[in-house]
Amino acid sequence: MKTILKTEVTVRSICDGFVYNELEGKGLFGLAGKLTIQPEYQRNYIYASIDGGKKEVAVIDSILKGYPIGLIYFNKINSDKLEVLDGQQRITSLGRFLADKFAIKDENGMEQYFSGMAKDKQNKILEAKLLIYECEGTESEIKEWFKTINIAGVPLNNQELLNAVYSGPFVTLGKEEFSNSQNANIQKWSAYVSGTANRQDFLERALDWVSKGNIGDYMSKHRYDKDINELKTYFNGVIDWVSSVFTDIESEMRGLEWGRLYEEYHKKSYDSTKISAEVQKLYADPYVKSRKGVFEYILGGSIDTKLLEVRVFDEAIKKSIYAKQTKEAESKSISNCPHCAMGHDANKSKIWKLDEMDADHVMAWSKGGETKAENCQMLCKTHNRAKGNR
Repeated sequence: MKTILKTEVTVRSICDGFVYNELEGKGLFGLAGKLTIQPEYQRNYIYASIDGGKKEVAVIDSILKGYPIGLIYFNKINSDKLEVLDGQQRITSLGRFLADKFAIKDENGMEQYFSGMAKDKQNKILEAKLLIYECEGTESEIKEWFKTINIAGVPLNNQELLNAVYSGPFVTLGKEEFSNSQNANIQKWSAYVSGTANRQDFLERALDWVSKGNIGDYMSKHRYDKDINELKTYFNGVIDWVSSVFTDIESEMRGLEWGRLYEEYHKKSYDSTKISAEVQKLYADPYVKSRKGVFEYILGGSIDTKLLEVRVFDEAIKKSIYAKQTKEAESKSISNCPHCAMGHDANKSKIWKLDEMDADHVMAWSKGGETKAENCQMLCKTHNRAKGNR
């Protein structure tokens, strides 16, 4: 790959013709339209959302103090077209400030927009020179370099890297749909998906669900597709299924593996009214430690209590029940594990040590048994693991 260092490019020229579209996923432009600031493989602008915008303010403060803001890399497409390879966040911060999209505080703590600054300060920003490398190379070289230089600052996450590797019409359409914070569906999606649009979290989840976890393979296969119909249909199908089964939205739903659960359970029928009552019952149960597990527990027929992390017996109860069972067993010359005592092998009269036994609900919790001393028995580990919910 060939590189040329440019040292005379000013902020004024970089931001000439700067266009900032509030609808993320659209291109940003500079150098009088010659420079594409946000090519399709770049992530969305995120400096405004980090620490309340401190990142973008720091860029302007650095320029005013004469500090360097780091190397910037352009990919030279041809003699009339460049695109930002690295430096999109910094350049966008400069353009946004010149367009009065945010303010900085002056030496007196007063907020100042660019248009309201003294002329000498405006000129200091506009005439500041940037260090820029223009790079030329193949697509593979450019994208490998893109991944290499994006290890500092705010690191690219996995989906941002995949967007770069598989850039094309499919990624562009995917970002327009799932990485646009102005999308009216974001609020609905946020009930079930963790993260934010501008860090590609909704796009990543949609791809994860439709590809059954093979995101890279799916993006490679569909890279040049002119539509994302399958992606949208599958993602919305999962969301619609969840919202129809669980009519009450709970905070613990956010971030669950809904794609996997959809595949396992969407062909079963559920009574949403009964489901709602069951959710509320489990939420009110003081023995349920994991509310996140409630939804899969119900979908699976309310069988796997491990999903709920049902509160176990405390050590005091265990020791008390162990002592009581052991005393009774020794008086009868039988095992202190009730199940072993009913058997016919060598363990019929074995006295197990406390650490060789587990506390068990006499009546299973899932069948109404409480986590109280009256419902506790000590079983050898083998029998306890075999008992399950019987």
